[in-house]
Amino acid sequence: MQLDHAYLHAVCLQVLYGALAVLAFVVIERLVAYTILGLRARRIAAAIRASAVPEIRGGDVLSRSLAEYIDAQKAPEATRARVEDLSAPLFLQVDANVQARLWLLDTIVTAAPLLGLLGTILGIMDTFNALSSGGISDPSAVSRGIAAALIATAVGIGTALAGLLGHNLLHRQAEHITEGFKGFLLRTTV
Repeated sequence: MQLDHAYLHAVCLQVLYGALAVLAFVVIERLVAYTILGLRARRIAAAIRASAVPEIRGGDVLSRSLAEYIDAQKAPEATRARVEDLSAPLFLQVDANVQARLWLLDTIVTAAPLLGLLGTILGIMDTFNALSSGGISDPSAVSRGIAAALIATAVGIGTALAGLLGHNLLHRQAEHITEGFKGFLLRTTV
């Protein structure tokens, strides 16, 4: 059984292009989400500065979680231990929401260079198979085949680089948002 190396090389390239599309979608979606959460965090911070017991409204995860924390403090049966016990799951909930889909970027950064290398190997194997079968006698055709095979490596490395930059930028923004929420929890006491 003979593998079709040219087909597998093309599949590797298509998967890399798909990974690049997913990468672009996740980066754009997270940037929009973080911008919205950042604006909301500024409003919450202003409300906390203006009042010891701020009135928090909104449908985002920061507002819902902080409102739940404030409501728990206002409850007649609220003890300090119970309120502190509530802060940890609320923080984890916010952190999970903020970190959503960042694992995709991490996976793409790791897998893209390897997939690009696999595509290059398959492309070179196809070129050598054509050369060994006597189908190519022109050295420039061999060079073109190897150059085409190396495109997979270039796309894989480029995808990984874009993913690494996007992941680092988004990870920093996510940390800023979650640390801000932690500060809200510490400053909001009823």
